[in-house]
Amino acid sequence: MVEQSSEVHPEIDREGPEGGAVTRCDSPGPARTDTETRLAEVLAGVVGVESISPDGDFFADLGANSLVMAQFCARVRKRGDLPSPSMKDIYQHPTLRSLATALDRSAQTLAATPASVAPLVRATPPEPVKRASRTSRVLCGTFQTLCFLGYSLVAGFSTAAGYEWVAAGSGLWDIYLRSLLFGGAGFLVLCAVPVVAKWLLIGRWKSTEFPVWSAAYLRFWVVKSLLHANPMLLFVGNPLYVLYLRALGARIGKGVTVLSHSMPVCTDLVTIGSGTIVRKDTFLLGYRAHTGRIQTGRITLGRDVYIGEKTILDIDTSMGDGAQLGHSSSLHRGQSVPDGEHRHGSPAQATEVDYLRVAPAPCGALRRTWFGCASLLQLLLLYIPLGVGGMYMLFTEVPAIRKRLEPTAALTLSELAWDSLILSLVLFAGFVVLGFAALCTLPRLLSLVVRPDRVYPLYGFQYAVHRATARMTNVKFFAWLFGDSSYIVNYLRAIGYDLSHVEQTGSNFGTEVQHESPLLVTVGSGTMVADGLSVINADYSATSFRLSRATIGAHNFLGNNIAYPTGGRTGENCLLATKVMVPLDGEVREGVGLLGSPCFEIPRTVERDARFDHLRSGDVLRRRLAAKNRYNLRSMALMLFVRWLHVLALTLLALATVNLYGMVGHFVIAGYMALTLLLSTLYYIVVERCLLSFRRLRPMLCSIYDPSFWKQERLWKIPDQHLNIFNGTPYKTLIWRLMGVRIGRGVFDDGAYITERTLTAIGDGATLNAGCKIQCHSQEDGTFKSAITRIGADCTLGVAAHVHYGVKVGDGAVLAPDSFLMKGEEVPPHARWGGNPAADLPETAVPPAGPGRRTPPSLDNTAATTVS
Repeated sequence: MVEQSSEVHPEIDREGPEGGAVTRCDSPGPARTDTETRLAEVLAGVVGVESISPDGDFFADLGANSLVMAQFCARVRKRGDLPSPSMKDIYQHPTLRSLATALDRSAQTLAATPASVAPLVRATPPEPVKRASRTSRVLCGTFQTLCFLGYSLVAGFSTAAGYEWVAAGSGLWDIYLRSLLFGGAGFLVLCAVPVVAKWLLIGRWKSTEFPVWSAAYLRFWVVKSLLHANPMLLFVGNPLYVLYLRALGARIGKGVTVLSHSMPVCTDLVTIGSGTIVRKDTFLLGYRAHTGRIQTGRITLGRDVYIGEKTILDIDTSMGDGAQLGHSSSLHRGQSVPDGEHRHGSPAQATEVDYLRVAPAPCGALRRTWFGCASLLQLLLLYIPLGVGGMYMLFTEVPAIRKRLEPTAALTLSELAWDSLILSLVLFAGFVVLGFAALCTLPRLLSLVVRPDRVYPLYGFQYAVHRATARMTNVKFFAWLFGDSSYIVNYLRAIGYDLSHVEQTGSNFGTEVQHESPLLVTVGSGTMVADGLSVINADYSATSFRLSRATIGAHNFLGNNIAYPTGGRTGENCLLATKVMVPLDGEVREGVGLLGSPCFEIPRTVERDARFDHLRSGDVLRRRLAAKNRYNLRSMALMLFVRWLHVLALTLLALATVNLYGMVGHFVIAGYMALTLLLSTLYYIVVERCLLSFRRLRPMLCSIYDPSFWKQERLWKIPDQHLNIFNGTPYKTLIWRLMGVRIGRGVFDDGAYITERTLTAIGDGATLNAGCKIQCHSQEDGTFKSAITRIGADCTLGVAAHVHYGVKVGDGAVLAPDSFLMKGEEVPPHARWGGNPAADLPETAVPPAGPGRRTPPSLDNTAATTVS
């Protein structure tokens, strides 16, 4: 979907003296270099003209856009007589003359670099990846199925026996005590099983690698799955969580606070020094998947280290005492940060920004112990008895329900259907109505306890209130329901957002918005936000926290997956690109676009994006917006009906299970757990395919007020959280195929997310890491664009890598963790790309690390130094 500019510029000649096409510059200036001439030939072929001005701006004068320039870069890379430019080079040097000069200078610098540290030349492509056999995948999938069924069977027998014992109680007090004992014992067992399994199946994790679908991988998968289903994740941000990681083998010092829900898997390889703070949405797994193999390696953090939000720490990385890594940043394999130094960006580079922005407060061991014990007692004495015995005690007070739940009373199909209908409606409607009412009232009451701009110690009453507010107001259901419509504005205002004077677009916010405190978020008028915004309006240290207001300026556009911190140095009329790192230093940026991590300036908009401006004002906007609102209302009603229908089916299955319990016994409970997973997956696959009329999406370039966009927007409301349980199994590939992804054989998916399934093609043997995302669309300033993305055979997408639309990744290529591969890019076969925005990262010779010596960055998976 490359658009060619139709505007004729005065410096472009269409015809040469002989009537043939030439590349010529009529403007005066220095003589053209060979590089400049060759670049002009390539660019002229891309945009379909004969001549290019060497001093004309690619975007302002030539009318090009990032998609066209990505195609230009791809063509340049295919020529052996030209240095390879990146999109960052294009934006920083937006004329032919400046780009040629910069590329020539880089080539001269590279030629003068000593051989010991110069990039190694890939003379020949690497050998083909050795893929696992079909037999290995079948045996692995079979074993994983048996593990799940065995887990369900044990859980079913335990649940049935426990509820029989609870039901034998007499009176509410007796039932409460029995629920407390049964639920508490179940909680402790669920927490202990991953620890026992880890020590029995693995022992101590070591730096090694092994193929996926192998026996070693099965042991790894069992431990990983048990950890991800661990109830201890409820204690993230609690001292008890740190103690649990120690029980799993992690070396963690005193006073460490971990706020990330991404639990480390290879815990013996994770070392965290005293006083370190790890913020949410951070990956420090201790492993990664690479070309069909699992690689494990050490992650070493010193004392008093600060790790920002949305950060990635690859294996074999380290940070010294007092070091900092900023938000939206990453350390690639082999990188380290010396003592006391600050880094940000992807891959990380030096900065003077201090991310530790809150003063310390008294927070000793006694306070941490008290908070941990109080949290555990609250769970055991309140939440678990209510969860285990609450429903049972409720049913015992309703004679009609109690009679029909008696095992000896066999119900007819009509009675089961009627009971399921009433019960599912009460549960679903009660959750929606009461949940929304709670979100609109409780956060405002709790805000009276925690005042903004005041420093509070961790692990006190104010900290507990703050964490409860954050969990409560980040419930995904309501943002999913109201997002991508005009009604998300009303929802966000109801929970506390300050949205100033809203200029309604019908898509002001996406379906994924999170925050620390909704009452301290201000968004200016006319701003549009895509999915994945995380407003960071809480600052943490190892002993304290502080809430502050985060303000996003007016008439901004925020792309996907952005962490916006308090004090972000952006003002009005800014475009913040996908995965951009919002600056915290320098002047306030206004009227510009920001791209990358660390960010740099790009044009705010281009000619192509202005073609739908006539739909954004006046009577046309009012009519189109009203039509979109009506369509979105129907979409919301349809999705609520789809959700309720799912609840109805599960309720009917549950009541049928209770009805059959007296005849079949405990096996029916285990069968229910397995059937709910299978039916839920198939149900939402069928829903999505029906909405598409069993057809494929087509690439589009249209306004958000076009009905064809509304149809695709509806697809984003289909729930897909249930897919996570299939991560790391051969079944994930099968599910993607059923959902329309053109996916090859032997693909290993450890937790990828694909937005437009039918616009995605993935080759045989590809490796998709946890948190990576393939997004086949963008939605800038009310213009929707989508295109097919192709991932070649044997490719690897790193942890949390983000691939945009219209991308082609060659066979055997590797995309590093936390990279952003921009729209229209073409990655050559067997290339190593990384960064934000992604560019070629050649292999580097890595000298051995010694005391006080920093290991240089490396993306090569064989040359990187392993931290011992």
